[in-house]
Amino acid sequence: MSAPHPAPALPHVDADALTRHVSMSAAVDALESVLAAGLDPEAEPPRGVVDVPGGHLLMMPSATASYTGVKVATVTPGNADRGLPRIQGLYLLLDGVTHTPLALLDGIALTSLRTPAVSGVALRHLAVPDAERLVVFGSGPQAWGHVEAVRAVRPSLRHVDVVARDAGRVAAFVDRCRALGLSADAAAPDAVALADVVCCCTTAREPLFDGALLPGHAAVAAVGSHEPDAREVDAALVGRSTVVAESRAVAARECGDLVLAAAEGPFDMAGLHTLDALVGGAVKVEEGRPRLFKSAGMAWEDLAVAAAAYEAWTAAG
Repeated sequence: MSAPHPAPALPHVDADALTRHVSMSAAVDALESVLAAGLDPEAEPPRGVVDVPGGHLLMMPSATASYTGVKVATVTPGNADRGLPRIQGLYLLLDGVTHTPLALLDGIALTSLRTPAVSGVALRHLAVPDAERLVVFGSGPQAWGHVEAVRAVRPSLRHVDVVARDAGRVAAFVDRCRALGLSADAAAPDAVALADVVCCCTTAREPLFDGALLPGHAAVAAVGSHEPDAREVDAALVGRSTVVAESRAVAARECGDLVLAAAEGPFDMAGLHTLDALVGGAVKVEEGRPRLFKSAGMAWEDLAVAAAAYEAWTAAG
């Protein structure tokens, strides 16, 4: 018998290639297009979470008629002390009909792009059209990605206030914003009182700011937690806001910002809106009331951006 032919090596779309071929605007558009085409986030399988020594292993599968894919990621809190990323992983993209493997994509770069891009979809519909002032909590890749996402959907952005614990990282973040032509400053949490948009991109388990300070026109994207007992915004803010999440099932299972607010009384989960309804025009954004988008991250989002990256990469040769 002849020896079996080895399977060809899968193309690897690394971090540089992914970010080179898919801009933040393109990622936002890809996600919105998937929702506009009728994808139902409620039908998505839940995120698989397995406890492993020192952290968690996450498995996130999704499928459309054109593509199937799965992200395998690790969350390792102790990596910060090792100089390594807290979240690592790979994305396997397959053909949607034959399920033939097509490519491996860098999981960190994919997550760093799709998470703020999802917020960009929500903020495109929630943020006031002339939004100029952004407050960002955090100084890592997700915080930076959210600056890019807000700029993509609100070119009117002029100023960024940065709130984080490490003064050196804040200073570097401020310099990076200024290099884009934005004004920027290190700030305290009460800067939200002047904000048009607030992005919460931290690992905090308790509220980052007093929700009563937020102006009635402001929009908030909270993306840092996906556990039912952790939150970045307080119950007061949730209770006074128009609230949007990716899906009702995910919100009840993973979004502590909403679960805890519902338990404490000022918020009723029955009043929750979904992202697909927002994109479809079925959500009324009330004047004089803050707008909150709470994201936990879903597998369909990875697939949408991975597919866009693969198509752009193959088209470029």
